[in-house]
Amino acid sequence: MTVIAKLKVSAGKEDAFRQAAAKMIEHVKANEAGTLKYILHRSTSDPTEFVFYEVYADQGAFAAHGGSEAMQQFFGAVGALLAGRPEISMYEELAGKK
Repeated sequence: MTVIAKLKVSAGKEDAFRQAAAKMIEHVKANEAGTLKYILHRSTSDPTEFVFYEVYADQGAFAAHGGSEAMQQFFGAVGALLAGRPEISMYEELAGKK
């Protein structure tokens, strides 16, 4: 299961967002074995637009990530930094699947 989470940050809040995201990424790497990829990207044309590329072993791993205390803390920290609601898109792998 792949998730693309697009977040728009208010101008001038990019560094604070990146710091909070770095903490979340550290948590995921250390504690979420079912999260196979969790990579933050920033738009090359808009420095306030960020995308998380996330790959989960299964629906359970995604649910555990979304319901974690760390995720609640992350959104508590970045909620005031965002310029709107995150856009979440979910995908299933087709090509290359064994």
